[in-house]
Amino acid sequence: MKIHKLSLSKKIWLIFVVLSLALILLINWQRITFWQQNSLQKNISIEKQQPIILGYSNWAGWWLWAIAEEENLFEKHGIDVELRWYDNYTESLNDLAAGIIDANSQALNDTIYYLNKSVKGEVVVLVNDNSAGNDKIIAVNIENVKQLKNQKVAVEAGVVGDFLLSLALEKVGLSRKTDIKILDIETGAAVEAFKSKQVNVVSTFAPFWLKALERPGANEIISSADFPGAIADVLVVTEEFNNIHPDKVQALVNTWFDILEFIKAHPQKADEIMSKVAQVSLEQMTLFKSGTKIFTLKDNIIAFSEGKDIKHLSYAAKKIINLLKENFDYNKIINSNFTELFDSKYILK
Repeated sequence: MKIHKLSLSKKIWLIFVVLSLALILLINWQRITFWQQNSLQKNISIEKQQPIILGYSNWAGWWLWAIAEEENLFEKHGIDVELRWYDNYTESLNDLAAGIIDANSQALNDTIYYLNKSVKGEVVVLVNDNSAGNDKIIAVNIENVKQLKNQKVAVEAGVVGDFLLSLALEKVGLSRKTDIKILDIETGAAVEAFKSKQVNVVSTFAPFWLKALERPGANEIISSADFPGAIADVLVVTEEFNNIHPDKVQALVNTWFDILEFIKAHPQKADEIMSKVAQVSLEQMTLFKSGTKIFTLKDNIIAFSEGKDIKHLSYAAKKIINLLKENFDYNKIINSNFTELFDSKYILK
């Protein structure tokens, strides 16, 4: 058998080819690495440029966010916030549950109800206010809750007006499931149905109840003032946003307390800003404010602490879950200490 030896020139050529291939691979690897790093930096930059989308609706405790926008209080805390106004409150609940917005102002009972639908999770980080009379049941030819038996009630099923209705019925020993009929309709439309005499009872919230009282003979039979602390209105962020951007969540919470300081210092200007966004007169503004208890830092510390009455969020949540299970097909499993639902670190800092 013959062994063929490579000539010196062939060896040199082979070495040249191998080195050339190695050089090409090295250059391309560096290009890929540079492209990946550049792409990552661009993504980080884009992420930083994205504003926080905060939803809010026509409720006295949430009009305050407009002050932050008008007076550049978000910028003071280094955050870019897009306030998104919802004429239809339920749309804001749906958008947060779908992950379309990062944060929303909504009632605690609605937050718990929508946990079943939430794709990115929901976390309560602040209490904006408690309803102290701004949620009402309005009726004609009916004097008290006991007389609601066999009546048709216009209410948006599953949201805050329905929660008040459930509380009121439970108080007098009636059942939402068996003792009344529900006309499930959006809150604004529910008031219109009441005014046009399609129903004689409506459960609604400010400012809608003011329109309901325009019907001749209409009167309030019960309100959230009869259930102190039961209807908490809260700032909710998606769990995903809370995990990725705790610094931005802290800035949102801090902005809220700056709003309260601004209201103390400039009450007239604050009312003008809020009445403009809510499209109500200054006189009506005063009326709605009386039915809303705005929460300070001290109020929040109490609300986020453990306790045995409805002033504490964890206790209120248990009450809400029991009512949801009783009146709806609610099967969301929440751990008993509510560590997934409430994040108190922003209040306690």
